[in-house]
Amino acid sequence: MTASARQAAAALPIGPGVYRFTDGRNVTLYVGRAVNLRRRVASYWGDLGDRAHLAAMVGRIRAIEAVSCASEHEAAWLERNLLERSIPRWNRTAGGQEVEVCIRLDSSSRSAGLSVVHDRGEPEGNGAAIRYFGPYLGGARVRLAVAGLNRIFPLGYAADHRPGTAAEMAVRRGVNGADREGLALSLTAVLDRDPAAITSLRAQLEGRRADAARVQAYELAGRIHAELAGLDWITCPQRVTSLMHEDADVAGWADGVLVRFEVRAGRLCGWRQQAGTGAQARPFLASTPPRWREFGAHNAELAARLRQAARRVP
Repeated sequence: MTASARQAAAALPIGPGVYRFTDGRNVTLYVGRAVNLRRRVASYWGDLGDRAHLAAMVGRIRAIEAVSCASEHEAAWLERNLLERSIPRWNRTAGGQEVEVCIRLDSSSRSAGLSVVHDRGEPEGNGAAIRYFGPYLGGARVRLAVAGLNRIFPLGYAADHRPGTAAEMAVRRGVNGADREGLALSLTAVLDRDPAAITSLRAQLEGRRADAARVQAYELAGRIHAELAGLDWITCPQRVTSLMHEDADVAGWADGVLVRFEVRAGRLCGWRQQAGTGAQARPFLASTPPRWREFGAHNAELAARLRQAARRVP
């Protein structure tokens, strides 16, 4: 790794994101993700531990590029999307081991409930009664989140007809068909990332966790703690992958650096950056959809900062 690349690494933000190493010919060597970009990238010239196979790559790094993400989940998705399109030489897999899933909300009178599914199916004659949320990475974490949602909003017991044990549980939970619409609306608000709904749900789960700890039900308290972590995972900001089949070209420009992203079928899957004047950038900026402009501008500023840091090496 050159001194200029190391200097750029020190200018990285401390938040989550995706980083890319390139060589002297501007060929991508490696793409990775991080919870803390600065710390993760700096680790490449320290003890590589279980990444010893990357030691030979480090000496070839001539530049570092990065995309700042709004959450760890968003960074995980962006890494996967980029690596599914092209795997650089030093990457081993197409981006993480997490399973892709969706959450299915059924508010029908016959089969109301919340579930985790691997494929987004079509509504089976229930029309608006079925809605899908996501996609999300990590089936285990998403199932924990759904368990937490069901703990507070037991939609599954609000169907009109529940046999045997389910009917007994509905009575125990104090839920019946009259509650179905309200429970579905509450779940929808959380899954749509409404801040007030998320805050309220977290407060209720934290209260249940405290109650469990108070009576020394530590296993239950630990379970609810894990459900809260799962809830954070599915409700954190995540823009780079959606169920909407959106196509968009996104751009940002700052201090002579033009950054461009490709969104195809709802997935941000392409990323490139180059030197460019404001005049050259203008048409790309004009075609960027409004909801993507802040993302493009923020990451263009980061790209320009990394280039300036690399140039400051004596």
